[in-house]
Amino acid sequence: MKNNILKAHIALLGANLIYGANYIIAKGVMPNKIGPSAFIFLRIVGAGILFWLIKSFIKEQIAKKDFLRLIFCGLLGVAANQLLFFHGLNLTSPIDASIIITAIPIVVLIFSALILKEKITKNKLLGLLIGGIGAVLLIWYGNKAEGTSSILGNLLIFLNACSYGLYLVLVKPLMKKYNSLTVISWVFLFGFFFMLPFGLPDILQTDFSVFTTNTYAVIAFVILGTTFLAYLFNIYALNYVAPSVNGSYVYLQPAISFLMVSLYATVFNQTEYAQDINAIKITSCLLVILGVYLISKQPKLKA
Repeated sequence: MKNNILKAHIALLGANLIYGANYIIAKGVMPNKIGPSAFIFLRIVGAGILFWLIKSFIKEQIAKKDFLRLIFCGLLGVAANQLLFFHGLNLTSPIDASIIITAIPIVVLIFSALILKEKITKNKLLGLLIGGIGAVLLIWYGNKAEGTSSILGNLLIFLNACSYGLYLVLVKPLMKKYNSLTVISWVFLFGFFFMLPFGLPDILQTDFSVFTTNTYAVIAFVILGTTFLAYLFNIYALNYVAPSVNGSYVYLQPAISFLMVSLYATVFNQTEYAQDINAIKITSCLLVILGVYLISKQPKLKA
């Protein structure tokens, strides 16, 4: 069991390293080469096909009563999650997005208390307050900041965090009942139908003739890395750790994003991105991370 928990933590580390790199990589082709909704269309279709190819080797039936939960998971964990994230990232700074995403454990805590009836301790309540202040500060600052920040983009990223946080709570019982690949395959299928009205018009208007080798490489990274592998790592981890532990790993993403944006700004002399790193954003990041730490901290057992 300990070995499985260790593997779960390694999987979560790998997923969040991919997510951290995704901010600057995905933003590099939007919207000049491809629009956010078209990008999501390719992402969900590509990864969904891969999941169902693997799922074809798993003979498992889903109970009729569980399909409604799967439908909601498809809406929240795939369609809404990805559409809100990519549209938000298209409008705002990679740094802002990576910091706001760290509010996921706070959202998970709230929904776990409401749905799973998990107890909120004093530490968790304090963490909720501190982390919330950090997230609100950053969203508000997005309207006044230089660089690529945007209050609308920041708000969409925050709604994305809310959507994904609720998804983590709703999908946990399904992970205990079925093979994780069975669950994620159905989640992506239902997510595809919810995404279709938004993604299909955009993909039909996309000019693929302007795509470069770099554009295709970025799309491949997002489909294979950010979607297929990262979702696999997350659903594997959910078999062995609580949703709150899964969510707490997102605090790694700002550090990775800060590093990659700094390198991008320095190496390619992108002054616009250089302005994305400042004292307000670092303070917001520290507040959110402190909040997540307090939420994730395990109470000491009495001797």
